Amino acid sequence: MTTGGKKKGRPLSEREIDLEVEATANKPSCWEKPVRVRRSKLAALSIPADLAARATFLARLHREKHVEKWLARIIRERVEIEEDAFAEIKRSVAANEIS
Repeated sequence: MTTGGKKKGRPLSEREIDLEVEATANKPSCWEKPVRVRRSKLAALSIPADLAARATFLARLHREKHVEKWLARIIRERVEIEEDAFAEIKRSVAANEIS
């Protein structure tokens, strides 16, 4: 949103900003064209060939036809475990600081 050629002066208060936004909200000329953003579906990950072969073998043992799906599941599970462990450590540290 552009302010139109207003002079620079004192910073506007939150209330003044709210009033200006409300006054221009229904004026299409005050708004830019919407921006559409899409997240890419695939990300490249490079792993050593021997590790890829071992992962392929294990994916087949788990009856997964696509090693990429199996790896995504394994990585997701591991990330969740690590996040839980990190949160627990933060809680433990916070509890010790309070005590």
